[in-house]
Amino acid sequence: MEDNVILRTENLSVFYDGIPVLEGLNLAIYRNQITGIIGRSGCGKSTLLRSFNRLNDLVKGAQVKGKILLSGQDVYDKSLNPVEVRRRIGMVFQRPNPFPKSIYENIAVGLRVNGYQGDLDEVVEYSLMQVGLWDEVKHNLRKNALSLSGGQQQRLCIARAIALSPEIILMDEPCSALDPISTLHIENLLYELKENYTIVVVTHDLKQAARISDYIAYFDLKTNENGAKIAYLVEYDRTEIIFQKPKHQSTMNYITGGVRYK
Repeated sequence: MEDNVILRTENLSVFYDGIPVLEGLNLAIYRNQITGIIGRSGCGKSTLLRSFNRLNDLVKGAQVKGKILLSGQDVYDKSLNPVEVRRRIGMVFQRPNPFPKSIYENIAVGLRVNGYQGDLDEVVEYSLMQVGLWDEVKHNLRKNALSLSGGQQQRLCIARAIALSPEIILMDEPCSALDPISTLHIENLLYELKENYTIVVVTHDLKQAARISDYIAYFDLKTNENGAKIAYLVEYDRTEIIFQKPKHQSTMNYITGGVRYK
């Protein structure tokens, strides 16, 4: 599986105002797989995602130590522009956040910013087709994206990320603000997208994690000598192992809420 690793952390630690919040993480993310990140609130899951594509650079007082290697290249290397990192590692947030622009412009604006010289119409159509939204909106591309339903807005945000041809798509609880039908649409979409993309999903929904993930990383908190709560990786394995035969009792304690694998 080593040849199939697309993203790797080496001794990764994250600090806010000098206080450690995530410590000593070594993790390998596999290409064209869905990796679920689970754990109780406050255990560094969203912090980890923001570190992967350097969004923590925008957080005052945030500091990252260690390495995050994307196809062998450290994303924090000074030769890499953070904008390029975020193009290669896209992000879909917890709540749909379309721009207050037309459906078309929501896809096209990122392409223009990144200097795309090709056929915008073609990429817009392709991206919307990838998320199953094209047939629903193709006659209303100039309509304000904010007029779409919540589920449609979230699929539009995924299409916006896809348009930039990322290698990895990060998702921070992408279904938490959606109704069950929209959630099912997103989950089915993820199965299809992993054929072309690597996906990392933070979720508090253990049943969802069991349904959609190929691998699961379980995080928890420990208290250091100064009394600070620090996130750390407890266990990382294939989903069926985590839900059927976890190696650590704390993992078992976390998942024993009636969740059965698939």
